[in-house]
Amino acid sequence: MAWFILFIAGLLEVVGVVILNEIARTKNKWLVVLLAVAFVCSFSTLKVAMNDIPMGTAYAIWSGIGTGGGTLVGMLIYNESKSIKRIFFIALIILSIVGLKLIN
Repeated sequence: MAWFILFIAGLLEVVGVVILNEIARTKNKWLVVLLAVAFVCSFSTLKVAMNDIPMGTAYAIWSGIGTGGGTLVGMLIYNESKSIKRIFFIALIILSIVGLKLIN
């Protein structure tokens, strides 16, 4: 169950990053409230996951999901670069997350 909670924490991190991008694009100050909620929920679920998963592993996976997920959302929704190099390194992040799950 802790791994599922950690995955949710990572997804909430991606949601927070998307909201942060929307704040930068639209200057809508009301989105700051949603940003705060997303990050508080992300950190809270990360904390719960760390009750069963070692801190270093949990943080690495959480930040990997946030980094990879944010980049993928940028590529798919915001039409950011889809270069083969970028895709290759996102794949490395995903493989690293899978590897950490397999050894723990």
